[in-house]
Amino acid sequence: MTQTSGRILVVDDDPNLLRVVSMRLQKEGYAVTSVDSAEKALAQVAISAPDLVLTDLKMGGMDGMALFEALARQLPGLPVIIMTAHGTVPDAVTATRRGVFGFLPKPFESQQLLTEIERALRLTAARDRDEAREVITRDPAMEAILNEARRVAATDASVLVLGQSGTGKEMLARWIHRHGKRSGGPFVAVNCGAIPEQLLESELFGHVKGAFTGAVRDRRGLFQEAQGGTLFLDEIAEMPTPLQVKLLRAVQERQVRPVGADRDLPVDVRIVSATNLDIDAQIQAGRFREDLYYRLNVVSFKLPPLSERRQDIPHLANHFLRVHAERYGKDVRAFAPECLEMLMTARWPGNVRQLSNVVERLVALAGESLIPAAAAERAITREEETLSALDDAKREFEREYLIRLLKQTRGNVTRAAKLAQRNRSEFYSLLHRHQLDPGLFKAT
Repeated sequence: MTQTSGRILVVDDDPNLLRVVSMRLQKEGYAVTSVDSAEKALAQVAISAPDLVLTDLKMGGMDGMALFEALARQLPGLPVIIMTAHGTVPDAVTATRRGVFGFLPKPFESQQLLTEIERALRLTAARDRDEAREVITRDPAMEAILNEARRVAATDASVLVLGQSGTGKEMLARWIHRHGKRSGGPFVAVNCGAIPEQLLESELFGHVKGAFTGAVRDRRGLFQEAQGGTLFLDEIAEMPTPLQVKLLRAVQERQVRPVGADRDLPVDVRIVSATNLDIDAQIQAGRFREDLYYRLNVVSFKLPPLSERRQDIPHLANHFLRVHAERYGKDVRAFAPECLEMLMTARWPGNVRQLSNVVERLVALAGESLIPAAAAERAITREEETLSALDDAKREFEREYLIRLLKQTRGNVTRAAKLAQRNRSEFYSLLHRHQLDPGLFKAT
């Protein structure tokens, strides 16, 4: 077998099974990352999304179904296969109805596992190709963006995609990749804002054995994995400032130096970046290098929020209805007119991603072929409450974390910023956001 394009995340708290499964998949040519808990799995997918997740069901802390539900919110459509020694037929039926791709009772044959993985990756690749070819829009502003993007795709120009969270920045990046001369190469995505500086350097550029504690073997970086294709740098404006210098050199010289190495390696990739922040404001505040900005922003596109392209909502909603109905194996065919009107007039602060999540919930809970307005009202309300609660939780966690740092360092901003792996200007911005005065902690 010569499979080389599948990135698989394996999750199991049994170290022996984790090692055996990982080795078997690596032998088949898959790129495998293994973790021993669902919590670590969520952190790992924030760094770089895999093509498939293979997880145990019963684990300490978060179990496999809870992990699937979290992944479904974070990365809709990511196939998840659940392994368990505790499974029953009702468990399998429940899991697959909720969107789990496959359910493997232990012990399973090696070939059975490989067949299931190949099926998942084959279907996912076909879906990605279809979605990348077709951007669903009737909006004049979006159609103008696609016309320009089609011309840019034929070149190797670096592209910067701007827009709110959920507007489809990665979708446009994939569309550009699929319509360009690099479409036969890999598309590799990484979230630059989710990874500490030291780890992000290794993720991007790779490392050699012995470069740091835990570097037990050489590892290729994402620049090398994207060789001949496209590297998508999501949340680029949140990249730590010191690493921006190294990224600038890599983009200019088309070379990378793995951590701990003594020589550069040539790379041939197209760079597409994205951010939901005001990058001009980040430059003015000293949090983003202007020279790197000009290297990444040869061509830029700003995607409109869903609230400014409401004529697209019926088309998008019906598309998601077909996709999720097929995924869940349900005979759900249409929205009631009042339901569609409700979708048309909702606020959609989470944009297209939120619309997809709402339609998925409607399909998963549907008991008939026509979705009524009452179901949409409940789903939209629940989704907005979830988004609000998540934002509140993030703000509260960030504030408590900053307070702990200031207490630990007795208000020393330089030390606290170092512990947080942020530069001083970034750290002061966080303190200002939460109205925290470091002087108040000097006597604690």
